[in-house]
Amino acid sequence: MEEQIAYEDNHLLVVNKKVGQLVQGDKTGDESLLESIKNFIKKRDAKPGNVFLGLVHRIDRPTSGLVIYAKTSKALSRLTQMVKNREIKKTYWAVVAKEMIPHHQRLVHYLKKNEKNNKAIVFPKATDGAKEAILTYNVIKTLDNYMLLEIDLETGRHHQIRAQLSKIGVPIKGDLKYGAPRSNPDGGINLHARMLTFIHPVTKEEIRIVAPVPQNDAIWRACEE
Repeated sequence: MEEQIAYEDNHLLVVNKKVGQLVQGDKTGDESLLESIKNFIKKRDAKPGNVFLGLVHRIDRPTSGLVIYAKTSKALSRLTQMVKNREIKKTYWAVVAKEMIPHHQRLVHYLKKNEKNNKAIVFPKATDGAKEAILTYNVIKTLDNYMLLEIDLETGRHHQIRAQLSKIGVPIKGDLKYGAPRSNPDGGINLHARMLTFIHPVTKEEIRIVAPVPQNDAIWRACEE
């Protein structure tokens, strides 16, 4: 757990999540990062009682990268409000097949969650029950068969990046659910929550955290070189 901690102070803790880790408990019953971190802090700091830890935002299980947890209730309420106000800038990296798409584009779609298959349906214009989804991407690196996109999220919808990139014909590498031709060996997808930038909820200083990409993936390593 120690090596996954990207930032920590008295108020918050930011973890570089691995592919397959759950940010919080779900119906699978698998141990979540929330529980693992609580246990780690309890042991490390020799805490007698329960450890307070609150999840500020989520990323999907097959995705890797930065997740914020709050260590105090004050930090949790402030950070949760900051997420709602879009005051936490989230930058993602995504690996997609090399296709003829614009090198820079702002995508605006409307997404509706299909509860049956846990998938986002994408509409080109406002539709009943669909929420506006906005992101901007830049192609920042080209490999032999793939491209690396850097993505700035303006909204945080269910499976937003995965669904919007699929809609323009470039599903994320490994993302079978959204049209990738084959899965990745680790069952994950090449989507990484690369950077977080925000004003600290208590100290008010600017925090900027960058997460290294998964090192067990040759294509990710090539992207970071």
